[in-house]
Formats: sequence, structure tokens, C-alpha cells
Amino acid sequence: MANGQWYPPEWPDRIRALANGTLRPALPKRAATVMLLRDTAAAGPAVHMLRRRASMAFAGGAYAYPGGGVDPRDDDHLVGWAGPALSTWAERLGVADTEAQAVVCAAVRETYEEAGVLLAGPTADTVVSDTTGADWEADREALVARELSFAEFLDRRGLVLRSDLLGAWTRWITPEFEPKRYDTWFFVAALPAGQRTRNASTEADRTVWISPKDATAGYDKGELLMMPPTVATLRQLTPYATAADALAAAAGRDLTPVLAQARLEEDEVVLSWPGHAEFTKHIPTGESSV
Repeated sequence: MANGQWYPPEWPDRIRALANGTLRPALPKRAATVMLLRDTAAAGPAVHMLRRRASMAFAGGAYAYPGGGVDPRDDDHLVGWAGPALSTWAERLGVADTEAQAVVCAAVRETYEEAGVLLAGPTADTVVSDTTGADWEADREALVARELSFAEFLDRRGLVLRSDLLGAWTRWITPEFEPKRYDTWFFVAALPAGQRTRNASTEADRTVWISPKDATAGYDKGELLMMPPTVATLRQLTPYATAADALAAAAGRDLTPVLAQARLEEDEVVLSWPGHAEFTKHIPTGESSV
């Protein structure tokens, strides 16, 4: 392949099945992912990325950000909250108040579960400076195992979620021909002072801090494997000189969902993502793989 764009070999057959009506789209589940940034001495901030294990059935070997699906319990209990009101977040994300809490909670929880970084603090203007130690690890593992809800975790430790440390960046929905679909909100956040990332995810075999420019260059050369949303967001981050600049820009970002479109044109299937022409794929109808 000319670049590091990830395409599953079963996509052409699934696209054809969707087009002829033999495939019914699955409902997308809510999810969140966080582009964690830190300033560097070089130009522009670096972003924290993890590489999915090659053995993973979905996007094995691809680079991505910490993230995952909403825990249903994130809806049913009001968490300690700092920053913009839930109504403000609901308007920004285009969902109901309870859904807004669940999506923001998922962003913060997944960042803690997969990177060991916690966007929460004892008060509305503080953030925890150290999440290492056996007691923190025990709580993190309990969150991963869903033995502990995020609300219970915050209550137990007397913490409030710092929603003001997040900026909503973009929203992508998994294509209709995928068996597992997610409606994913992408956020930006700066690494809190005193905290450090680590590979806490069982789904990743490597983590890196890399500039968006270097990451997209690696993708363009075919050296780094990525999915379209990852590449698109990296390119969008490239112009910003600092993490603070990116966070400030998030407020004006368009959150209209990006959903891939597949259509049949004569002897080929055309797969495209509106607004992202670089990912357009033309697949001859006789092919069963890409």
C-alpha cells in the first residue's frame, strides 16, 4: 500500500451486501477517545498514541489514541463535576444531559484506564499530580474489569471530574457495513503537571509520544498503520504550536458526525468519507479484498 491506511479485507464484500440490502447496519455504541498532548522543546506539541496489538481482530497493529465505549453506569449517577455545566456539554456534543455526562466520563475514564492519566482533582481548580502506587493501580484495574464504576471511583477518592481540561474536537461514526460500530467523540487534553503516561492497556503493545507532523509523515510513507479518523485528527493538530492553542481551538470545531459512504458505480465500489477526500477508495466489484 502507498500509505499506512488500514482497510480490512472483508470490507468490499460487506459493502456490496449493504448495497444490495442483505446486510442490516448495527446500531453504533457511544464512545470517546482523547488526544493527550504535551508541549515539547521542538515546534508543536506531541500526542500520546498506542499501537494496537497485532493479534487484535480489529485494526491490529494500527496506532490510535486511548479511548473506548461508554459504561452504561456513567449515565445513572451524577458524578462530582467541575467545568462547564452538563447542559453546556450537552449542547456542544449534541446529546441529552445524561448522555453528555456519559461521553465525558468515558473520555476521562478511558484515558486513566489505558494511559494512567487522570483528569480529575480534589477541587474544581486542582488536578491529582500522581496516580502511581498499588492503591491507584488496584482502582484502575477494578475500573477496567467494570467492578467499580467511575462515579464510585471519584466518590471514594473525593475527586471531581475536570471537564474543563477537555476540548471536544470532532465526531466520527463507524461505517454502516462494520459489524461493530461506534459513535465516537474525539477530545483534546493537555497532560497534567506531575502525571506521566504509561502503557496500561492490554490491547496495546507499544506507546509513543510523537508530533502530529512526524506521525502523519510515517503514515504517508507506509511506516505507521492508522485508521482514517486518526490520520485526519493528526493532520488537524499539525498547525498548533502548543497544547493550549489546540485546546483553545477546540471550542470552535465543527462536531457534525463524519460517516463513511459506500456506493456502487458501474464496475467498482467507491468508499469515501465526506470532507476527507484523501481516504476515498475505489474497489473493483470483482475483488473480495482491498
